[in-house]
Amino acid sequence: MAIPVDVFGRTGHESTRTLFGAAALSQVSQDVADRTLEVLLRHGVNHIDTAASYGDAELRIRPWLKHQPGRFFLATKTDARTKDEAREELHRSLDRLGVDHVDLWQLHNLVDPIEWDTALSPGGAIEAAVDARAKGLVRFIGVTGHGAQIAANHRRSLERFEFDSVLLPYNFVTMQLPYYAENFEALMKTCAERKVAVQTIKSIALRPWLGRERTRSTWYEPLQDQADIDLAVWWVLGRPGVFLTTAGDIDLLPSILDAAGRFEKRTADADIAAMLERSKTQPLFV
Repeated sequence: MAIPVDVFGRTGHESTRTLFGAAALSQVSQDVADRTLEVLLRHGVNHIDTAASYGDAELRIRPWLKHQPGRFFLATKTDARTKDEAREELHRSLDRLGVDHVDLWQLHNLVDPIEWDTALSPGGAIEAAVDARAKGLVRFIGVTGHGAQIAANHRRSLERFEFDSVLLPYNFVTMQLPYYAENFEALMKTCAERKVAVQTIKSIALRPWLGRERTRSTWYEPLQDQADIDLAVWWVLGRPGVFLTTAGDIDLLPSILDAAGRFEKRTADADIAAMLERSKTQPLFV
């Protein structure tokens, strides 16, 4: 079955509801990356989310964009917080990607209060983004982040600037945190009203590694059994208005896309709760 599509906020682009998280390409060869492209094409994925800080990911994507022009909605991110640094990083990303513009440029992991104020004040990265949009180097502007405070932070960010998209964690365990859930629901309401696209991450997060040997490239231990991944992915996709960004491990990509392609209805809370209890899931954020 084909992965469902939805309009990506006010951009008008009909993106597959499962977006490719290119963090998975940060440390792979071009040959591995090209085989990954075959997987994406097989599942019809048409939206790539990368970042300047994702190792060689932008370089690995470059040949894809040359051989598949116009195939993907292309998003990247900057960690820079000042106008000049952000402008330099954008031009570096464009060079590495081999394109003259990107569809979406995002302020990456805007969590720290001081960095937040710097980036969204005069002379901050947001000015570089606005200038780049005026010059046609970026079409839309977004903001991303991690942690228990990020839903609340994104609400503040949308009060400061009219972002076109947000990106943040969304899974069953994280939504059991009352503070996070309250702010996530309020954020969703605002995003729906303003047609701001909502991208989600950590859909198949199991728990922190906590000293265990890392067998995956994700910074958290992920679910790995296909049946468990199915339940987690279907729970996320069952929420109207959100997009699921795939995990940062190349070997898990086929399982996630397979689950997305078979999505029919949302996993019942009781079913996913039972699975997570059996798997000894722990929250990544407190």
